[in-house]
Parts: sequence; C-alpha cells; structure tokens
Amino acid sequence: MIGDKSLGARLFNITNATILAIIALITILPFIHILGSSFATGAEIAEKKFLLFPTKFTTSAYKYIFSTNTIFRALLVSITVTVGGTLWSMMLSVLTAYGLSRKDLPGRRVIMFYFIFTMLFSGGMIPSFIVVQETGLLDSLWALIIPSSINVFNMIILRTFFQNLPYGLEESAKIDGANDFSILFRIVIPLSMPAIATISLFYAVTYWNTYMSAILYLSDSAKWPIQILLRQVVVLASGMNYDSAEFTDIPPPSQSVKMAVIVVATVPVLLVYPFLQKHFTKGALLGSIKE
Repeated sequence: MIGDKSLGARLFNITNATILAIIALITILPFIHILGSSFATGAEIAEKKFLLFPTKFTTSAYKYIFSTNTIFRALLVSITVTVGGTLWSMMLSVLTAYGLSRKDLPGRRVIMFYFIFTMLFSGGMIPSFIVVQETGLLDSLWALIIPSSINVFNMIILRTFFQNLPYGLEESAKIDGANDFSILFRIVIPLSMPAIATISLFYAVTYWNTYMSAILYLSDSAKWPIQILLRQVVVLASGMNYDSAEFTDIPPPSQSVKMAVIVVATVPVLLVYPFLQKHFTKGALLGSIKE
C-alpha cells in the first residue's frame, strides 16, 4: 500500500510538473519572441513568422529609439507617475482602510456602502473628463494620478487585512498611551507589509500601464508616458498615417523598433517584481480571507 501511494504521488508530481512546465513555456514564448525580434534583422523577421532566437544579432532598433531623448522623457514621465501615484494611492488607501477597519468608527457601514457603490456604478468617461477639466488638472500629470487615487478593491483587501490583526496589540498600545496614528505607523503598518507590498505592486502596475487617461487628459506630447509612445511606434510600424513630431520616419526594420520599445516598456516592471514576489501571494491571500 505504501509503495502504491508513493508511486501514485510520484506520478501526480510528474504530471503536475509537466503541465505547469507546458503552461510556463506557452506563457514565456511570446516574451522570447519579442526580445528575439528586437535584436533581429529586417530580412530575418520577414523570413520567419515566429522568431525566437535570431541568427544575426543587431542593436540598430535600440540605437534608433535611444538616438533622441524622446524615449528617456517618456520613461521619466512614467517613472514619475508610477512612483508618485503609488505613494499617493497607498497613503490614501492605508488611511482609509485603517479607519474603516475600526469597529468604533461612527457611520462605518454607510461610508463603506458609498465606496462599494462606486465599484458598481460610475459617471462614465465624459463626466470624468469634465471633472478633470473643471478642476484644472487637464494637461497635467496630476490628471493621471488624482482621478484614480484609490482603487476600492485594493482598499477593501487592506481593510480586511487590518481587521484580521490581533486587537490585543492595539489595546496594549493604547494602555501605554499611544494614539491612533502611533498605532497605525508603529504597529499596524509593520505587521501588514506583505499586504502593503502586494497592493503597492497592484498600484504601480496600474500607473505604469496608464494609457486611456493619458489619451484623454494630455495633449502635450512632452508629458506622454511610455505607453502612449509605444502606441505611437506601433501605429507607425504598422504603416498607418499618424501625425507625429517625435517619430516622423521609422527606418527598417520597423518590426524590430516596435519590439524594442515593448521591451523597454516592460523591463522596469520585470525588475521590480522579484523584490516584491515573496510578499505577493501571502499578502493577497491574507488580505482576501476573513478569519
């Protein structure tokens, strides 16, 4: 019996590992294709429909996109919006979630209802644009941050996480004379770092991928983030007419230029994720389960 169970367990592990390996391979192949195509020559891209490893490497695409300060400016805008927006959103989300996690907060259920209501209904694109315009945020980087300051779903995860913390810790701190802010910054936040790191990653990826807000609210090309520049390059590489003062003529290989910009836009997120991965699963699970 023991031998049969061991054999069954081994077969299950082998099958599981095989399936996961296939899924991982399918997932990573598009990234390898993009990276390989960014270093390939135009002739090889035209010859092979799905290129993984180019036979002749060339950095002409990267030399082209870095030949002007356009890509650096777009990256700086995206980094500024991502860092500033993440810090701003986390500050508001933590303060809101902590307040709503307190059972002695007057009107807690009513306030929570209004937050959940925004998850189900919204004013729409045109009212949002009018609000941004009337508040003077139009054509400003703040227009990419202020309208999306708090994601209600992320705030609810933090609120649930805070509620699961032992209440005795706060009682002990209050006996020692600590106020609410001292409890939050000295006890709650240090104990909630897995959840905070996870939600920070959610916000950072959202701000980094800002696209529609930039299309709607920004008319100055000097303030465009990397995603708008990526769209511009993709449109030009596809041979479509597009009025642009930044890229007026994309030389061959145009497909390599498009792939190179995708790589440049993706690498920063890939570099940040490994530092937060250890907190990612733990924070997401603990913040989404009510014990």
